[in-house]
Amino acid sequence: MADNKTDNRKVIAVNRRARFDYLINDVLEVGIVLTGTEVKAMREGKVNIAESYASPENGEIWLINANIPEYSAGNRQNHEPKRPRKLLLHKREMVRLVQAVERKGFTLVPLRLYFNARGMAKLEIGIGQGKKQHDKRETSKDRDWARSKQRLLRDRG
Repeated sequence: MADNKTDNRKVIAVNRRARFDYLINDVLEVGIVLTGTEVKAMREGKVNIAESYASPENGEIWLINANIPEYSAGNRQNHEPKRPRKLLLHKREMVRLVQAVERKGFTLVPLRLYFNARGMAKLEIGIGQGKKQHDKRETSKDRDWARSKQRLLRDRG
């Protein structure tokens, strides 16, 4: 993962489980439609996208089940925490994503939510294919081996 200061992004939420549960084939940066209190709550940094997913509905792509808690200083017109949020994409990107979802086993997984250099909220989504249990075990084994190998090299060097 890149350092926040080198790529001018302020990362708000990361879905760490996504790369473990899904084999990510392609990554795309999309905009997201938010209300004012949602942006303020995101700046507080209490967002959770771990259980969320993106779904094509009625020719648009929506972020479902992302939890942006209510803004602490908000009034009675505060937003609903788990409401569906529209994602902003170009038409041909949307068509490509819808075609990928219609194929067997592909899903749109939110990977990272951040503010870009201009202060706009962006969502990084991946086109992922669900891993089987044995694939997850192999990923875990490879990660453990890489960690052990680094430890051995550090101790010897």
